[in-house]
Amino acid sequence: MKRGMYFAGAGAAGLLAAAVAVLAPHDDQPEAASEAPAPPRIVMAEGDDRLPSTTATDWVTYADHVVVVTAASERRLPVSATEAARGEGLIGRTVDMQVKKVLWSRKGAPEAAPKSWTYNAAGFALTNGDPEAAAPMAVHGRPRMEVGHQYIVAVSWEPARCSPGDKPEPGRWMGLGEGSEVPYDGNTIGQGEMEGRVQTAAQARILVAGEHGLEEEMIGQDAAALAAKLKATPATEKQTFSAQSQPTACD
Repeated sequence: MKRGMYFAGAGAAGLLAAAVAVLAPHDDQPEAASEAPAPPRIVMAEGDDRLPSTTATDWVTYADHVVVVTAASERRLPVSATEAARGEGLIGRTVDMQVKKVLWSRKGAPEAAPKSWTYNAAGFALTNGDPEAAAPMAVHGRPRMEVGHQYIVAVSWEPARCSPGDKPEPGRWMGLGEGSEVPYDGNTIGQGEMEGRVQTAAQARILVAGEHGLEEEMIGQDAAALAAKLKATPATEKQTFSAQSQPTACD
């Protein structure tokens, strides 16, 4: 759903650097009476995609594996001393992603498909000094990855980085970009959690009307249909993008 861009796989620092705006969550119900409690706010962020992720060709060219996952548990990260002192900033969040099924794998992938991994998810925006009152944060056009929901994710392996003068970063699984993470509750593509709210496949079709991509094409279908689509799609030559940093090999 092309309603924004994102630093795919970025941690708290990357999301904090993105522009944010406080918005009410999407609501398909009629407007509530004035005396009804206001819905909880969600802070929405923008960013940049790491790799192309819109089409089936993008997925089979840049992904190593496409998997069905469940968000099994989450951990809210501690507030940094700097953010606690100024009373605002971002509270990070990680999610334990459990792989239920591997739908597709690229021949020659550098690592076998994971059984699980820790996902750096959108966390919470601290604005009034009280961490317990921090607002949930989501990224335009992407699931928030909430516990109990199921998703289809196209991932690639990011090797360890050991740049001189910087703290070493271990290798990790990362998404491609906005189009590489898809709701999949009830084994139906497009149905489930998106941007912190729950939607049906019918609602998803309305939200993406006029948009064209793999995610939009597959709404309402199941993982088997997506796997068949990927297996029938040839990859193209990978391109190098200026925004991609080149890792330095670790000893």
